[in-house]
Amino acid sequence: MSHRPFPGRRSVLRGSLAASAALTLPTALGSAPAFALSGRPEAGWGVQTGDVTCDSGLVWVRSDRPARMIVETSATESFRNARRWHGPLLGADTDFTGTTRLRGLPSGEQIHYRVLLADPDDPRRTGEPVTGTFRTASARRRDGIRFLWSGDLAGQGWGINPDFGGYTIYNAMGALDPDFFLCSGDNIYADGPITSSVALPDGSTWRNITTPEKSKVAETLAEFRGNFRYNLLDDSLKRFNAQVPSIIQWDDHEVTNNWYPGEILGDARYTEKSVDVLASRARQAFSEYFPISTLRRPDGRVYRTVRHGPLLDVFVLDMRTYRNANSTDDQATDAQGILGAEQLKWLKGELSRSRAVWKVIASDMPLGLVVPDTGDGKPNIEAVAQGDPGAPLGRELQIAELLRFIKHRRITGTVWLTADVHHTSAQHYQPSRAAFTDFEPFWEFVSGPLNAGAFPASALDNTFGPERVFVKAPTASNVSPAGGYQFFGEVDIDGPSGELTVRLREQDGTVLFTQVLQPGRVGQ
Repeated sequence: MSHRPFPGRRSVLRGSLAASAALTLPTALGSAPAFALSGRPEAGWGVQTGDVTCDSGLVWVRSDRPARMIVETSATESFRNARRWHGPLLGADTDFTGTTRLRGLPSGEQIHYRVLLADPDDPRRTGEPVTGTFRTASARRRDGIRFLWSGDLAGQGWGINPDFGGYTIYNAMGALDPDFFLCSGDNIYADGPITSSVALPDGSTWRNITTPEKSKVAETLAEFRGNFRYNLLDDSLKRFNAQVPSIIQWDDHEVTNNWYPGEILGDARYTEKSVDVLASRARQAFSEYFPISTLRRPDGRVYRTVRHGPLLDVFVLDMRTYRNANSTDDQATDAQGILGAEQLKWLKGELSRSRAVWKVIASDMPLGLVVPDTGDGKPNIEAVAQGDPGAPLGRELQIAELLRFIKHRRITGTVWLTADVHHTSAQHYQPSRAAFTDFEPFWEFVSGPLNAGAFPASALDNTFGPERVFVKAPTASNVSPAGGYQFFGEVDIDGPSGELTVRLREQDGTVLFTQVLQPGRVGQ
């Protein structure tokens, strides 16, 4: 692969976990870093970039008080001949967060940036700059691409453990110098309170940093915002955010477990029972804490296409907002499905128009793995597959329609990436093994969690003929990060040959499985 060597990245943080020894953080830190209460605005939550293309990107920051966001970019760390971008006024209406879009950037280049926060009443008074860096996508095919994906952060009560080193998986991911990171959902666990300690099976104790907002399920806008801030207390994550752009999608735990539109909760932990109300608050916090291009549009969509030069288009799905209600999922007709009619139409159109060598379909849920939803005591289904190995039923009908479309339109280079199930695996889907046969073979790769409970491998549904070529999963449920089984995936696209290599890796970066795919094929 002709991936360019990456120049040294500076350390960009300004004392984020100064209170590591004190595991319970005060309420004040939930709204503004205690160390930042000086006379000038401060950005103690780090910086992020997102949805980076060949010539643009989004830069994110959070202030500790009202401030004007200013971004400076340069080709060098010295910031000689810096270009200045005037961003929004950060205030309480966005929890003092803001995003600035950078346009007209050079393609395939390292961009150094720094964010300054200026006093809105005296622009000469600025806080200490917070720096970061990212690469724009290359317009030249020969440069190649490397990116990572995973999902599921701080779930099942496993939070930031200073004894464990915090979210150490981000150190291994950052060491691979990716062009970007695709987070496949469950960026927070708004329904998962985090306590100060958890007893482990071996008699030891897992300790968590805690905050008031993480002490209960999130219901108010302030509590959802506090869930997103919680993860930004981790040094490793903040370093990673400042060095690697993200493509973020969401799934259920940004709101509550296995949610769907119109649901009324029976969970006694909630005083607000309307999932639609909770989802609205969660979406606002989600849009405030991640740099996502489409969330600033009037329709506020999470689903979108991120184009990464001639080698790669990423189609980011939203399998949560437009789905029908969870059920036994065995209906013979299902126009709404898991994507909704409008999103399915969009995806078909985008795939048809794409001229990229590889078309990654970023799915927040797997296709052929059975994911049950038994929260109300019924044998309902949460994802696509419902365990019936026969002809497509329920949500499978919509996926069958999409797979048929890809085949008959001769769309090349499709690969499915997902997370959600808290183990890692590779599935090859083959019509000769399937009940539904009108599609071309394809691969689906699963990774995660990042820092959450690990779970046994899910059962397969034979409707689309999956064969599990590789899997690593525990035999027990909710294994802590200390017990291993934390995973991320890597995708390398070689520029000259166009070959795509997938590597499934575990927490320290060890490669568990490798699969090489060839370009220009409808199925393989």
